[in-house]
Amino acid sequence: MDPSSSPSSPLDPGGRKAASLLPLALGALGVVYGDIGTSPLYAIRECFHGPHAIELSPGNVHGVLSMVFWSLIIVISVKYLSFVMRADNRGEGGILALLALVRPDTRDGRFRHLAIVSMGIFGAALLYGDGMITPAISVLSALEGLSIATPLFEPYILPLTIVILAGLFLVQHRGTARVGAVFGPIMLVWFATLALLGVWSIARYPQVLSSVSPHFAFEFFRENGRPGFLILGTVFLVVTGGEALYADMGHFGREPIRLAWFSLVLPALLLNYFGQGALLLRDPSHAVNPFFHLVPDLALYPMVVLSTAATVIASQAVISGAFSLTRQAVQLGYAPRVAIEHTSHEEIGQIYVPTTNWALMAATMALVLEFKTSSNLAAAYGVAVTSTMVITTALAYFVARHRWGWGMPASLLVTVSFLVFDLAFFGSSLVKVPHGGWVPLVIAGAIFILMTTWKRGREILKVRLEDVSIPFSEFLQRIASERPRRIRHAAVFMTGDSAGTPPALLHNMEHNEVLHQPVVLLTVQTVEVPYVPSDERLEVSSPGSGFHRVIARYGFMQDPSVPEIIERLREHGLNLRMEEITFFLGGENVVATRMPGMAIWREKLFALMTRNALRATDFFRIPPSRVIEVRMQVEI
Repeated sequence: MDPSSSPSSPLDPGGRKAASLLPLALGALGVVYGDIGTSPLYAIRECFHGPHAIELSPGNVHGVLSMVFWSLIIVISVKYLSFVMRADNRGEGGILALLALVRPDTRDGRFRHLAIVSMGIFGAALLYGDGMITPAISVLSALEGLSIATPLFEPYILPLTIVILAGLFLVQHRGTARVGAVFGPIMLVWFATLALLGVWSIARYPQVLSSVSPHFAFEFFRENGRPGFLILGTVFLVVTGGEALYADMGHFGREPIRLAWFSLVLPALLLNYFGQGALLLRDPSHAVNPFFHLVPDLALYPMVVLSTAATVIASQAVISGAFSLTRQAVQLGYAPRVAIEHTSHEEIGQIYVPTTNWALMAATMALVLEFKTSSNLAAAYGVAVTSTMVITTALAYFVARHRWGWGMPASLLVTVSFLVFDLAFFGSSLVKVPHGGWVPLVIAGAIFILMTTWKRGREILKVRLEDVSIPFSEFLQRIASERPRRIRHAAVFMTGDSAGTPPALLHNMEHNEVLHQPVVLLTVQTVEVPYVPSDERLEVSSPGSGFHRVIARYGFMQDPSVPEIIERLREHGLNLRMEEITFFLGGENVVATRMPGMAIWREKLFALMTRNALRATDFFRIPPSRVIEVRMQVEI
């Protein structure tokens, strides 16, 4: 089934008749395009004035501009906006949403299934590295404009960067609901300014427009050979926000994002890049910072303020993306439960994840203090994003084959065409690995180990618990023969097994020799779609003897709520009151052993993660005063 033919998401223009396309496109400017929109601050500069710079000559300037032009057209306009964004999971995008689309149709081969899932998880892990580097390089590059005005500001750039980033992370708990309304207008001013600066410079050297011809790119590679290929890793900086287009699709829908790109963002970026090229062709001495040298002297300080605001917005977008990614990982079973706070009563997507926020803050501060300049950070930037783009293209192939029903020749042709560019960017970025590119890879590798360890550990734990459980039909026969004393008091047993007998129920009956009535066996499941409609959430059955089995299904973009489930049970004839229910939760003290499962060090890591996971009472919003926790020791 073609995802483009799936029911419209609540945020898709096709399903939101009352909403205007223009306001959504304006909102997309402030969220989706912050990252790619601030690339002009450093992308061209790094090509001609950085650790991996190439000689500044007219031919090289034309060649780089030609590569910039065609990179934006092919990678962003064609690949993401025309191809990848068709792969929406009920309106949601992003690499985990894409992985959820692929997985159900790849069960015919265990190795292939494992490889695909591993790719998706590693791609998600790489995005955390991007979330750490983007705020650091963006804010640093904006404040470095102060040194163009006067060298007196040079010693204050690093401290100012730390202060701004600290403030950004410290206000995350307040949410973006209030400031979000001004993000779009600020970015509108930003892109308009980029375009005006570019037009002013191009008007003084219009010959630069000839660089749109791919002939200059081919000549560039022919003349420069290996150094010319390696510069692709720097040119790639112009498309580093491409993944955000896909990840944030659910917030605005495809059409507003496309409208904003083709009507404003793409023209503004190209005009500014070509304006910087025209400046370098007129005066090569400006290569140290061509962006700020485009700005008239009187407007330099206002431009630093505007660019700083734009980079803060870009940073906010990737931080919010990391929060959303963490929630998806928790809901899909790749991360332990963590505290998730909603910062808006109106917008479900506005959340705050303290654990992620403080980890990103510590990592970002460390990167700024270690690398000190945006040029040094540029060496670390790009490796993670190029890797993610390769993974996205590979996963999109399986969606085209198994979801859209494309034949293999068509799927391979399109995928290989995009992979040529993705792998070229990836290969040229590898030279950055010894110079800082290893940072996001190491971070991603560590997060990958954590995510896969948690997923595998939960699978092993489920098997161990099933081994000590009994079929529910057998349990019903047992209570029919033993006739335990029944208490006229409602009890809810939380269980991950939607068919078996909860261990907590067995322990309670064996040790207390009583059984509540009614008894609800509640299983909360996360399905691989972003949202489950409320009228499809509950599945209720009554096997008899005062027992009711309830399966509550949530999407990976939703947060489960037990009070909400209890309230909705009234529609199924179960009139329960939260203040009168006793909740029984099973807990496990995990013990690492030499039993078959995982390596002993991973089992110990899983045990540590289990001990530090958020309590189920907080995650499911259960009043702690109504909870009895029954813990048992489980060897894995």
